[in-house]
Amino acid sequence: MKLDQQTIVDILVKENYITSEDIAAAEQASAEHNTSKIDFLLQKNILTKDILGQAVAEHYQVRFVDVSKHKIDDAVFFTIPEIVARAQQVVGLSRTQEGVLVAMSDPGDMEMRQLLAKRYNETIIPVFALPEAIEAEFKRYAVDLQTQFGNIVQAMSADEVDLDAKNQKITEAVDVILEAGVRNNASDIHMNPQEKHVTVRFRIDGMLHDVLTIEKPLYEYLLSRIKILAKMRTDEHRTAQDGKFRFTDQQGQYIDVRVSVVPTTNQENIVMRLLSAQSRQYSLKDIGLSSRDLDTVQSVAKNPHGMILVTGPTGSGKTTTLYAILHILNQREVNIATIEDPVEYDIGGITQIQVNTKTGLTFATGLRAIVRQDPDIIMVGEIRDEETAGIAINSALTGHLVLSTLHTNDAATALPRFLDMNIEQFLVVSTLSIVVAQRLIRKNCSSCVHSYTPDDKQKKILQSNKQLVAILEKQGIAKLDGVRLYQGQGCKLCGETGYAGRVGVFEVLEMTDEIRDLIMHHANADQIKKKAVEQGMTTMMEDAVAKMLKGLTSLDEVLRVTME
Repeated sequence: MKLDQQTIVDILVKENYITSEDIAAAEQASAEHNTSKIDFLLQKNILTKDILGQAVAEHYQVRFVDVSKHKIDDAVFFTIPEIVARAQQVVGLSRTQEGVLVAMSDPGDMEMRQLLAKRYNETIIPVFALPEAIEAEFKRYAVDLQTQFGNIVQAMSADEVDLDAKNQKITEAVDVILEAGVRNNASDIHMNPQEKHVTVRFRIDGMLHDVLTIEKPLYEYLLSRIKILAKMRTDEHRTAQDGKFRFTDQQGQYIDVRVSVVPTTNQENIVMRLLSAQSRQYSLKDIGLSSRDLDTVQSVAKNPHGMILVTGPTGSGKTTTLYAILHILNQREVNIATIEDPVEYDIGGITQIQVNTKTGLTFATGLRAIVRQDPDIIMVGEIRDEETAGIAINSALTGHLVLSTLHTNDAATALPRFLDMNIEQFLVVSTLSIVVAQRLIRKNCSSCVHSYTPDDKQKKILQSNKQLVAILEKQGIAKLDGVRLYQGQGCKLCGETGYAGRVGVFEVLEMTDEIRDLIMHHANADQIKKKAVEQGMTTMMEDAVAKMLKGLTSLDEVLRVTME
């Protein structure tokens, strides 16, 4: 059985994770809006799911485990009957030297522990997992992929199967693979032809896993089916092709599938990227913006014109940030148009244009066309050249709100970069509203994170970095003996790396009169950054250190990301 809400609240109060003021606010919200106290605490960021899990686990003196990131042993999992697992909210995870690891939503249920020990006939090591995470694993009780696929192949091989029935089975086979990918939270599905067979692999949490082997003759049918779905040429086998289609899973959720087919020495290789609008649309809170920076971005996004610029290196999450802003702005009364390369996923109510250099549709030509479509808000995937920069600036000057990205190392560098593109100073200061610079930093694994005080070697590293020492002093840590750091020790859940997932670190530079004056006088990036910091801007390193002190990331990660 899972813990009731009141018991969890009592644990949080007892362990000093929440205050009496938090409880009072939660009780008021619960009475007024018919919401649970826990949901209120989570929605207001008073708690995170990880902290909630750690608090309950510590109370029962067990470990907290994020079940979704745990490699589950099927033999252990299926030992618990589905009816028992669902009723008691328990999931068998894996076998260790100490015993069988079992996730429980109520690790204090001693009777259930004894029943599980009898079923396994081994020592039980209970761990705490959130009820929704346990419930998400019950889908494993469905027939596994290999069995499903085997049944389809067997049905296709029957003598009495006609052509229509065979085509239907091929369609079913593709759907089964896609459904399994969605069910396992795969970001990509790879179909890699070998000499005698084809291997299907899912990329889950950044790692590839072999899930299925397909015979070559059957793969040819699947390849044709996928090409038809993605609107590719089925008779072309010598050049690379790109396409996309939309798949609806068993829960009725739309999944945008981006397909890449490339010829290899064995046969054509397929990679399908699964872009779930529901699971991959992050809010500004989710991506890691601090409360102050979040308020600043949300305030500027309400302006009817101007430019919001997001900067950072490749793979730093710039597009995700733009999408998060777009979701705030996406209202029926405004016309939003984007020009992207590629379109990551479709957003209802927004006109999205895909760059196609083969037909001459570049960012610049697409942006020119968009301006003639009477837009209120324009998103340009990336400003790559002087022409695109000029059109984007002029669009912001003529009453449009423009969102775009630029490749620079920090927020201040973006301003002189525009001047290097031969954009006049007065145009930059008249249009640019805010610059958000960001990087992605790895998060400590919540299942194996531990706190510690730095040893002499780490103290030396800290003391040698004057900028880091200054930031710590600003945070009220004058002596390094008083600082507490966090690091994942490494476990099976995180592949022994100590990290699981990533979060953004940001600096948000708002255009003030003083910053505008500096730009007009050809100030360099260092001068602009210095003035922005004087006016209260939090640098990326300060943001990273703040996340480090909260236990979200490690010292090594802060130094790796912010010192590049």
